[in-house]
Amino acid sequence: MAETYRPAVAQYPSVLPRSRAPTVLGEVFNNCDVSDGLPFPVSCAKHAEETFHAKRIFVLASSTLANNTSALNDLRASLGDKVIGVKTGLKSHTYFSDVLQIAAECRQQQVDLIVTLGGGSLTDAAKMVSLALANEVTQPDDLLKLPTSRTRDAPRGKPPVVPVICITTTLSAGEFTLGAGVTDDRDDKKHQFLFPRAIRLVIFDPSLLTAHTPTSLLLQSGFRSVDHCVESFCSLNSNEVTELHATRGLKQLVPALLRCKADAEAKTDVDARLAAQLASIDAIAAGMRVYTPMGASHGIGHMLGPFGVGHGHTSCVLLPAVCKYNKKNGSSEVAERQKRLVELLWDIPEVRMLAESRALSEVDADLGDLLGGLVSGLGMPRTLAEVGVGWDRFEQLAEYSLLDVWCATNPVPLTEKGQVMEILEMVAE
Repeated sequence: MAETYRPAVAQYPSVLPRSRAPTVLGEVFNNCDVSDGLPFPVSCAKHAEETFHAKRIFVLASSTLANNTSALNDLRASLGDKVIGVKTGLKSHTYFSDVLQIAAECRQQQVDLIVTLGGGSLTDAAKMVSLALANEVTQPDDLLKLPTSRTRDAPRGKPPVVPVICITTTLSAGEFTLGAGVTDDRDDKKHQFLFPRAIRLVIFDPSLLTAHTPTSLLLQSGFRSVDHCVESFCSLNSNEVTELHATRGLKQLVPALLRCKADAEAKTDVDARLAAQLASIDAIAAGMRVYTPMGASHGIGHMLGPFGVGHGHTSCVLLPAVCKYNKKNGSSEVAERQKRLVELLWDIPEVRMLAESRALSEVDADLGDLLGGLVSGLGMPRTLAEVGVGWDRFEQLAEYSLLDVWCATNPVPLTEKGQVMEILEMVAE
């Protein structure tokens, strides 16, 4: 099978944001390369040798893939004695302690390439390790001196040097952003770091998803990509490029996810998984190509994650409620943008069939209703109670959420704890 090797968004036009020029945060889309069409061990070995000329490779791998499948062994066999270290068992939401420990080992082993085999937490860890290596970071406070989304000034320090290859097994598409979400072990606050690119190549192998990625993980990460499309399209800073990516992403992603759900037992629909992978690039590009800010689903979700909730599940729970909150409290432009997405979703035959099966009316159903129906149709959780977060944690979650930049860029800016509490109460149980 021939390899397809191309820049992720090279074929797409660029248009400046409608309402203001990009800030320093504007260049956050990672125009890295994508490889598909080859088995992942073959592609990784080929590019480790021919593209990166690597001699000392460190691998970050999912525990599930390492312990329950042959994927890690297959990768190691393909890379041979170039592999000088492997780390499995990283905690979700990427903690400072893991980043520092891995960076210390990579520094000692003089690593010249990092490879990830798994999902978003590994991706963020690899990015941060590469950044830490470039800036001689050894302590938690050293990490906090690096640029975050709250600093709003020019990136400080040296850019990542050690390149990263990501073999992705989810659909969140964090591989394509210039940044990482990392949680401080000391207080469970999540920080969003921004810096020049570390990831140089993303490898898509849908057969890996088909054989080894649990359908529940695939679907929740896929809904995370739906969240990228919806919040970027609904942003008041949306623009032509945003809309191009968001609409194209939704039109391909949503049917692909529903096909994956229908194929949960047989797990034979490789084409649906590849379609979802490719659509995830559009989804992330919708917000990151010219920096269209996300909203409160992402902002609250960043802080909800360290409470023990998976990345995708935060979107499943929060996005429908945030859309309803924004429609209720937002401007006519907010309502109009949501209306356009409602019309787009109704035009997708699979969504129409699902909505009608759940007695949703084309006349009355709003964006929150349709997205909630999609979450239910995918078999994902819709309440905080379902993901193990009770009322006793709402106050702290609301306070932390206000620290995230994307709550402030919500179409209805969240500046008070009571606003976040209103959203949380909508999805309490």
